[in-house]
Amino acid sequence: MVQHRLRAATHPQATPLPPASATNRRMARAPLYAAIDLGTHNCRLLVARAGERGLRVIDSFSRAVRLGEGLHHSGQLAEAAMERTITALRACVARMGLYELHSHRAIATEACRRAANGMDFIARVMHETGLDISVISAREEAELALAACTSLLHDRGSATGRGLLFDIGGGSTEIAWARIDRDARRHDLSGYVSLPMGIMTLAERHGNDIFTDAGYRGIVDGIVSILRGFDDIHCITREIARGNVMLLGTSGTVTTLASLAQGQGRYERAGIDGSRLSVPQALAMIDSLRGAGMAGLVRNPVIGPDRARYLLPGCAIFEAIVTTWPMMNVTVADRGLRDGLLLRMIGDRGRHGGPAPTPLSFPLHRHMEHRVSP
Repeated sequence: MVQHRLRAATHPQATPLPPASATNRRMARAPLYAAIDLGTHNCRLLVARAGERGLRVIDSFSRAVRLGEGLHHSGQLAEAAMERTITALRACVARMGLYELHSHRAIATEACRRAANGMDFIARVMHETGLDISVISAREEAELALAACTSLLHDRGSATGRGLLFDIGGGSTEIAWARIDRDARRHDLSGYVSLPMGIMTLAERHGNDIFTDAGYRGIVDGIVSILRGFDDIHCITREIARGNVMLLGTSGTVTTLASLAQGQGRYERAGIDGSRLSVPQALAMIDSLRGAGMAGLVRNPVIGPDRARYLLPGCAIFEAIVTTWPMMNVTVADRGLRDGLLLRMIGDRGRHGGPAPTPLSFPLHRHMEHRVSP
């Protein structure tokens, strides 16, 4: 138990432990949950319990596995990408083995939806790690992104309104259009669109062309033409003109832009999640990033070599969204599908009640232990 307290206190996403109180002791006894989000680019784990406002994070893990590398050209998950991903998933299983979990869920998104061998890979993961991964639909992906941002959607504005949320992923971009009832603390998904393009798919499709004016503008214009159809169906522009819409972005692209806008020397989540990013400032910053070229992006401490190749593709998607739906600010969310999964699991237990949980334990295999990152 002491080890778990130390992890909660030192992990960068964890909430600092306040002085002991009845509420704090009750939260400390609350069941633990774990969620894994296997995306086209990243593999992420979050271990948390219910907190006073949302989640109380105990542990997290993230690794860029690039599962979808080469998928655009081959239609298949590559062997090297699958090996990298299984190594990361073994690390996730080992981490979960440190805790007695009430429940857990693991999901996969666009890369496994699209790849011809996606379900074969899911079966292989089960065989090699014991982890049961569900491949979710684009609709559930949009719903989970909305669930993750519940507190942000409900904490600002009038009693009723609209929320337009975008999540720029590795293989796809999800856009959710929601009706918000802040008095009832609820929101309903009115519509969604899943664009079959993300930071990895655009990087592979366009290569270095994205660093040219013609290449970049062509990508932006192509995405805008797709989004116009979604706008025509849901009359989003009309609602924006009424001042009735909250624009909310969750992805590495938008959090990186927010970090750069704040002048952070290195990325600090505490100043980003829930902050507002000026759209005109973001667009000016994108122009500057495009002028820096690959070498300049690599040297930037907030971006670095791992993200440099994929930042401009994300910026092109971001620019297409704010061109289609011009607003002055976007609310930035450093949270994602893992958060939505955890909140859904916690909410299900709260609604259904029932007996005390039976802890779920994951064995710590010796051949996995060295794979766990500090």
